[in-house]
Amino acid sequence: MSGAALTCGAATSPRAINDAQQWPFEISRLGAVGAQIIGVDLAQPVSAELFASLYGAFLAHQVLLFRDQDIPPARQVDFAKHFGEVQIHVMNQYHAGGYPQLYTLSNLDADGNPSGQHPDRGTLAWHTDGSWKQRSGQATIMYSDEVPAEGGETHFCDMYAAWATLSPARQQQLLPLRAIHNLDFSRTRRHRVDLMTEQQKRETPPVSQPVVRRHPDTHRIALYLGDHAETIEGMRYDEGRELVEAVNAAAIHASRIYEHRWRAGDLIVWDNRALLHRATEYDAATVRRVMRRCTVIGEQPIAAQELPAPKTT
Repeated sequence: MSGAALTCGAATSPRAINDAQQWPFEISRLGAVGAQIIGVDLAQPVSAELFASLYGAFLAHQVLLFRDQDIPPARQVDFAKHFGEVQIHVMNQYHAGGYPQLYTLSNLDADGNPSGQHPDRGTLAWHTDGSWKQRSGQATIMYSDEVPAEGGETHFCDMYAAWATLSPARQQQLLPLRAIHNLDFSRTRRHRVDLMTEQQKRETPPVSQPVVRRHPDTHRIALYLGDHAETIEGMRYDEGRELVEAVNAAAIHASRIYEHRWRAGDLIVWDNRALLHRATEYDAATVRRVMRRCTVIGEQPIAAQELPAPKTT
């Protein structure tokens, strides 16, 4: 494997212990965010030393792409465990057989044919995984089993940059605010479908999260909203809803987005603490799309003003 590396100038952290020139793989930048990792076979066990390098690249680039991987379900879960505790999603109708840590997104029916039904239309809106829990999503690891030739992409948008480009007045307005994140809202009421049982709704009550968070590893500031955010704590519902929509719209800009066209055998890891992402439409009646996803549970988000930035010398 080549030792060459390309860096993108992002902030480092105590966990990013390896200098870019020492990473034991090649990196090719993907776009506004993201990098392809070249020379790593995730079908093989990942050593602690290799993972430390991968985690450094993960913090620097926010999205990591591994192409041409042969990853059965057990290996995907094992790799995810390097990042931390793997979530068992409350919506158990999506669990992969034998692997409750995996969340399957498939448009195939019981006979293995395209059903015409999108498995979860909530994924088409910009969001960050797991923000509807007090301990929110850290890394998401998605693997592509079958992908359409057109559509079904995943787009990623940089929330560090979204924060940095807001006006000072807007930043000051948002810094003290908290949003109510609600899975029932984003997966059912907002899209006029009822994918959740009453028990699942009881297990996931709305939670309060800071609108602006400081990343626990890089210490950089990022916007933290997306489609799970329903309204603003302490505001009248419609006013809070209007503000959430306005800030979400302002956060999304072509200059901050990487658009990924999947190939079978792609594995992507992304940082939910600094990104929004969404899937794009595809013809669910005629083409096949089967994806496996798992999300690593992170920490309870800390408001930007509650965690001071590290001192510089």
